[in-house]
This record gives sequence, structure tokens and C-alpha cells, in this order.
Amino acid sequence: MTEPRADAPSVSVGRDCRIDDGVRIAPGDDPERPTSIGDGARVRSGTVIYPDVRIGENFTTGHDAIVRERTWIGDDVLVGTKTVIDGTTTIGDRTSLQTGVYVPTETSIGDDVFVGPCAVLTNDPYPVRTDVELAGPELRDGATVGANATLLPGVAVGEGAFVAAGAVVTEDVPARTLAIGAPAQHRELPPEIAAPNDLS
Repeated sequence: MTEPRADAPSVSVGRDCRIDDGVRIAPGDDPERPTSIGDGARVRSGTVIYPDVRIGENFTTGHDAIVRERTWIGDDVLVGTKTVIDGTTTIGDRTSLQTGVYVPTETSIGDDVFVGPCAVLTNDPYPVRTDVELAGPELRDGATVGANATLLPGVAVGEGAFVAAGAVVTEDVPARTLAIGAPAQHRELPPEIAAPNDLS
């Protein structure tokens, strides 16, 4: 790992970025495809960005966030304090991962998604017991995941769906549906949470 340097051939940092002391950005292995952060980023101390990461414009982190290899992040994304993105993940535009979120490898997160504090996404159905192909959740555009929710491997949370705080999601959540409880049951969205996410 190296300290961020705008002149390093395998690290590209855009204009008007504020990167605190104590941030570490690893250069990419391929000078033609540098680890990159777009214009207008605000990256706070303790954050570590691994090689082969592409980040769009107006990226913001809290402190001590981790973004691991082969992660692609869109524009206007927030990664909260002590949130871990464990790599091989795509995250769309205008998405907010609050404090303490865990995102495993092989996860896909769409545009305008909100993930509340300490939510845990998982990708291994039989940890250390059986060797299987890892499959993280898919959070489709406009989905919301409440604080302390847990999503099991391979589940899809549909467009505009809402996972309640503390829910344990064991199966796909249809679009524009509320998932609540442990294991989560599906209900019609109440009127107060039926409007689309506005993360602009």
C-alpha cells in the first residue's frame, strides 16, 4: 500500500478532492487501468482503498472505511465510518452505505440504494463447512435496507423494496414490498414508506 499520490502512474485522483492524512490508496497493477477516484471526493482518515478499484465523482467516506479489490463504485456514493466493502462488488450511483455496513464479495448494489447502520450482507451459505461458489445479495435500484438487517447469500431485494430494521432476509424480496421479521415475511408497503428513495 502507498500513500495517495496524484502523480503515481497507477493511482488517479480527480480534481477538487479532499483526502485526509492517514488514507491509504493502493496502486493498480496495470498502468493503463489505474486505481481511480473521480472529482470532488471527500475521503476521511483511516480509509483504505485497495488496487483495481474505480470510484466515480463526489465519493464520500466516513473514517476507517475499507474498499477492497475489483470494486466499481458510481457517482455520489457515501461509504460510512467502518463500513467494509470486501471486493468484487459493483455499487451504482447515489447509493448510501451507513456506518458499520458489511458488503461481501460478489455483491451487486444498484442506484439510489440506502443501507442502514450495521446491516450485514452475506455470501457463503455454509461458512467453513462446505466449499461452494460465493454469491452475495443483489440490491436493486431504489431498495432500502434498515439498520441491523441481515441478508443471506444470493437473495435479491427488488426495486423499491424496503427491508425493515433487524429483518433476516432468507429469500428474494419482490419489488415494492416490505420485508419484516426474522425470518422476514413479505407485506404490502405502507403508505409512509411507499415513496421512492431520494438520496440526491
